[in-house]
Amino acid sequence: MTVQVGDGLKHYPVTAIPGPRQCGKSTLARHLIKPDRLVLYLDLERPSDLRKLDEPEWFLMQQREKLLCIDEVQRKPRSCSH
Repeated sequence: MTVQVGDGLKHYPVTAIPGPRQCGKSTLARHLIKPDRLVLYLDLERPSDLRKLDEPEWFLMQQREKLLCIDEVQRKPRSCSH
């Protein structure tokens, strides 16, 4: 699985690490982050990190030069504009 995720990070703008709870997804993501790369790691179980995505378009534009790792993404419900 490490090779597949690593290849995904090289070739695609979005790479997901799916799997059941407590199987090591967060550990794998942290392991794959290279120390020489600009990285922002958000853990959406932390209220301060969750609030950063209140204005996602603005926030993500500010981070466009970084690898962005969003852990516990299911904590951020989808916004619907009707």
